[in-house]
Amino acid sequence: MKFQPGMEPERYELDGPLPYRFSFRRRSFFKTVGAGIVVVALLDKALAQESGRRGGGRRPAPQDIGAWLHIGEDGQITVYTGKVEVGQNVRTSLTQAVAEELHAPAGSIRLVIADTQLTPYDAGTFGSRSTPDMARTLRRVGAAAREALIDLAAENWKVDRASIKVADGKVVDEKSGQSIEFAQLTKGQKLAKAIGENTATSVPVGNSLPKVDADKLVTGRHRYASDILLPDMLYGKVLRPATLKGELVSAETKEAEAMEGIKVARDGNFVGVVAPNDLLATRAVKAIKAEWKSSPQISHKELYAHLKKNARQPQGERGGQHTGSVKDGLQAADLRNSQTYTVAYIAHAPLEPRAAVAQWEGDKLTVWTGTQRPFGVRADLASAFHIPESDVRVIVPDTGSGYGGKHSGEAAIEAARLARAAGKPVKLVWTREEEFTWAYFRPAGVIEISSGAKKDGLLTAWECHNYNSGGSSLRTLYSVPNQISEFHSTDSPLRQGSYRALAATANTFARETHMDELANSLKLDPLEFRLKNLNDVRLRAVLEAAAKAFGWGKKAKPNHGFGIAGGSEKGSYVATCTEVAVESGKVKILRAVTAFECGAIVNPDHLKNQVEGATIMGIGGALFEAIEFENGQIKNGRFSDYRVPRFSDAPQIESVLLNRKDLPSAGAGETPIIGIAPAIGNAIFAATGKRLRSLPLRATAS
Repeated sequence: MKFQPGMEPERYELDGPLPYRFSFRRRSFFKTVGAGIVVVALLDKALAQESGRRGGGRRPAPQDIGAWLHIGEDGQITVYTGKVEVGQNVRTSLTQAVAEELHAPAGSIRLVIADTQLTPYDAGTFGSRSTPDMARTLRRVGAAAREALIDLAAENWKVDRASIKVADGKVVDEKSGQSIEFAQLTKGQKLAKAIGENTATSVPVGNSLPKVDADKLVTGRHRYASDILLPDMLYGKVLRPATLKGELVSAETKEAEAMEGIKVARDGNFVGVVAPNDLLATRAVKAIKAEWKSSPQISHKELYAHLKKNARQPQGERGGQHTGSVKDGLQAADLRNSQTYTVAYIAHAPLEPRAAVAQWEGDKLTVWTGTQRPFGVRADLASAFHIPESDVRVIVPDTGSGYGGKHSGEAAIEAARLARAAGKPVKLVWTREEEFTWAYFRPAGVIEISSGAKKDGLLTAWECHNYNSGGSSLRTLYSVPNQISEFHSTDSPLRQGSYRALAATANTFARETHMDELANSLKLDPLEFRLKNLNDVRLRAVLEAAAKAFGWGKKAKPNHGFGIAGGSEKGSYVATCTEVAVESGKVKILRAVTAFECGAIVNPDHLKNQVEGATIMGIGGALFEAIEFENGQIKNGRFSDYRVPRFSDAPQIESVLLNRKDLPSAGAGETPIIGIAPAIGNAIFAATGKRLRSLPLRATAS
C-alpha cells in the first residue's frame, strides 16, 4: 500500500486502505469531510517558540478555517489538534477534555494529532501550554458542539431546547423521553459554528481516565517515528564531522560507492549514504575517508570562566527586573551573603533518538518524524528545499520523549535529502552517540546572588545575575523590598536550547540553596525562614503541604539530612522535601515528598505520574548528569559514560496534589522538576555541613 496525502496519521499498519481521506487544501475541507457535524474554533495567537528557531512559532495561528471536531455517521467523534504526544499523556488529557464537555464516552473519541495537513496550526508542544491552551480550546469546541446538537434536536423534534439534555453520547428530551445518538442526529447534515472566547465551559471533573492506547503501549504494538515502514524504503546514515563546528575539506567516497546497494548523496558539506538496511548504511558511511578543518575550542573545565568573560549586558523585557535600592537594602542588613552557583550542560537523553522517514512524490514531500514543532519543521523543510509549505506534510507519530529537546528538525531534513537523492523513501534514525553529540543541550550557567537580611530573618536585599542558562523563574518569589534580577546572554561553546522547565531548574537551585544558606547563618529553621518572607499564598500552601506530609521538624539520624525547596514556573507551584543519607562520601536519597499545585486537576493519576517522573528525572541533573567536552569533542556521549538515574537511585516518592478548582488548569509537565535538586543539596548540607553550589552535586563529605 502506498501512503498518500490525506491518510490517517496514526495508522501505519500495512493492512489495507484507511477509512478517512481529506483534501490537502484547507479551503476544500468542508467538501471532503462527508456527513456529520463540524465545529470550527478561533485559535489564540501562537506563543513565542521557546527554542527561538524560525518557522511555526512567531506568527498568528490561522483564525478562519481551523476544523477541530467531526461527528461521523458511524458514531466516531474525531478531534484534531496540532499538539504532539511525547510522553506527557496529552492524548488522554485532551480526549478527556472533549468527552467531559461533549458528554460523550471517551472511547467514542479519536484524537488526530500533529499532522500539518489535517490539524489546525499550532506553534508547538512546549512551555506546558497544552493544558491551559489546547485543553481550553477543545473544551470550548466540545461545549459548542454539545449546544449545536441540542439546537439540532430541538429543531427536529419541535420542542423547547430547555427540556433537552446531552448525556453518554445521546441527546435526550426529558419531557417526552425520546433520545437519539449523535450519529443519527447529524446524519446527512453539516453544521459549522464559530466558537468565541466567551463560550462557557465547565470545571474539569478531576477523574482518573485510563490512558488511551495503554494496551498498545504495554504490549509493544504502539507505533513511534522509528517504527514507520514504507514499501521500498531504504535506510540512511549521515557523515558527521570529527569535531563540533568542523568543516568538511574533502571526502573520498569511492570505497563506499563500490559497496553493493549503496548510493552516496552529497550536497555541499552534507554527505550521506542510503542502503537496503541500517547495518550496511553504517558500514558504508564508515568507509568514507573525510578530512575536516576545525579551530581550537574550550573544554568543560574552562566553561564557567568563559561564560562570565563573554557575558553581555542584559537587554529587553526579560533582561532585568529592579525594585527599590539593593545598595540601601544591603546597608540596612545585619547579615550579608554573596555566592556563586553553577549548572552544567546536560543532555535530554530521550528514550527514542531523533528519527524520520521521508518520501517524495514529485515535488511534494511527506515526512514522519518525532518533533515538538510539526509546523515549525514543515517551515524548515520548505526553506531547505525551496518549495512552498503547501507542498510539505509533516506527520508526528507518538514520540519517545522530548523534554524540550526535539524542537528542531535535523533528522527530517537529513532524511528528506537522502530520499530525494535515492528516489525512494528513506528512514534515518540517529544513534545514541549522535543524539548525545549533535542534539542541543540544556544550557550551562553561572548564577550570582548577593543578599541581605535583618537579625529577625526579614530579607532586605536580593541581587541575582544569571549568565547563559536563562531568565525563567529568575525573580525571587520571596518578599524583598530591594531587589535586582538580571539575565545575561553570553557565548555558549556548545549548542543549547529548551529543556524541561527551561532555566527554572538552574534559578530555583541557586535561589533555594541561597535561602537555605541565609537560614543557617541566621540560625532559623529553613521552612520558618521561607514562610517569614513569603506573601505568595500558593507557594506557602505547597511548602506547608510538603512539610506536613514529610514530617518536617523531626530530628534526623546521624549522617542523615533533611532538605526543603520550593518554587513556581509556568503558572504552577511546587515544594519538595528530601531525606538523604551520606556515607563514605556517597549520597543516597531515601525519601522525596513533593507537593504540587497546578490549578484545577484534570486527571489525578496521570498528574501524579508527571510529578514522580519529573522527580526521578531531576535526580539525574542533581547528582549525576553533566556533559564533558574538550576541543570540540563530547567525551561522555553514551550511556556507559553518561550517568542517568537508575532504579537503584529512586527513593521512596510521595506526591501531594493540591486541587484548586477555583483556578484554571496549568500545565504539569515541567514545574515538578525544579524543586528536587535544591532540596537534595540542602539535605546534603544538613547531613554533612558541606555546602555544594554546583550541579551536579558530586563531591560530598563523609
